[in-house]
Amino acid sequence: MSKVQGGMKCVKYLLFIFNFIFWLVGSLVLAVGLWLRFDPVVVSLLNEGGPETFFLGVYILIGAGALMMLVGFFGCCGAVRESQCLLGSFFACLLIIFGAEVAAGVFGFLNKDKIIAEVKQFYADSMQDSGNSTIASIYHNVLDCCQNQSSCPTATENSKSCAVAIEEFFNSKLHIIGYAGIGIAGAMIIGMIFSMVLCCAIRNNSEVI
Repeated sequence: MSKVQGGMKCVKYLLFIFNFIFWLVGSLVLAVGLWLRFDPVVVSLLNEGGPETFFLGVYILIGAGALMMLVGFFGCCGAVRESQCLLGSFFACLLIIFGAEVAAGVFGFLNKDKIIAEVKQFYADSMQDSGNSTIASIYHNVLDCCQNQSSCPTATENSKSCAVAIEEFFNSKLHIIGYAGIGIAGAMIIGMIFSMVLCCAIRNNSEVI
C-alpha cells in the first residue's frame, strides 16, 4: 500500500518524472564530455600538447554526467519505493552536485582568460613548429581565420586574426554553457524541494499509521 495519498501522489510522480529527465540530462552531459574528449576535430585541435585546463574540464564533465545518471537512478527508485533513506540520499547528492556546479562555474569564470590564453599559446606554438602545420591548418579551417597570408594563401582582407577568432569562439560557447548551467541549477533546486516534501509526507503518514 502506498504511504502517500492525495496531492502527495502527484508530487511522487512529478519527482519520478524529474529524476527520469535528470537521468536523461546526465546521459547527455556524459555524451557531450565523451564527444569533446574523443571527437576527431577537437582531438586534432588540442590533443598533442594541448592545454591541460581544457582536458581537466572535459574529465570533470564526464564525471558529472556519470554521477547525474547514478543520482537520477537512485531518485527514481526512491520515488517509486517511497523510501526515506533513498530520498534523503538523493537530496544530499543533489546538494553536493549543486555545490560542485557552483564551484565549477566560479572556477570557469575566474579562469576563462587563462584557458583562452593557453589555447592561443598552443596555436602560436603550432605556427612556429613546422611539424605542427597540420594543426594550424585545422585551426584556420574550423575557426575561419588566418594569422598571415603565407600560412593560408586563400585568406581574404576580411579574414580574422586567429587570436581574435579563438577568443570569440570561447566567449560564444561560454554564454551557452552559462545558460545551461542556470537551467540545470534551477532543476536541481526543484528536485531537492520535491524530495524533501515527499520524504516528510512519508514520515508523517508512517507516524499516523
